Amino acid sequence: MKRTWTIIGVSDVPGSFKWYQSLFGQPETPPGHDDFGQILDTDGTVLLCLHQWGAHEHPSLMSPDDASPGNGLLLFFRVDDYDKALNRARALVARFEEEPHVNPNTQTREFSLRDPDGYYVTISALSAPQRRGPARRPNKQTVVCAGHRGDKNRLTGQHSERGQRYREQ
Repeated sequence: MKRTWTIIGVSDVPGSFKWYQSLFGQPETPPGHDDFGQILDTDGTVLLCLHQWGAHEHPSLMSPDDASPGNGLLLFFRVDDYDKALNRARALVARFEEEPHVNPNTQTREFSLRDPDGYYVTISALSAPQRRGPARRPNKQTVVCAGHRGDKNRLTGQHSERGQRYREQ
């Protein structure tokens, strides 16, 4: 098993720690250290690490003056309590970067806001809302393998909500 620990530089670890706990609906607890804290899920999985700018001399966490916080980074969280997270988020910020909407690619509800250090945070529902009405018919399309030519490299794809299946043509 492998896990990624996303670590972001923040100006106030205890303040940011409290902000993220509020956003995720977690009980308020202090971070493990004044200069470092881990936001954990209920099963102990690390969701996000908060690191004081300039502590421990990590080259990319020295100062927010070297680059804008969040440049090249999107904090994207999938949550199983989207409606509650939306209400909590409204209590944390005056305005959203993106109002709640359905992402056309994932068909899940999401919204975006900025954290106290200016990081762009997107909250997305863990699953798409249940559809009502008749099921859609799968779309059929032909896919050509990139970098290959000729009919023997053509695949026909049948796309459905349950995944993708391909067969050689």
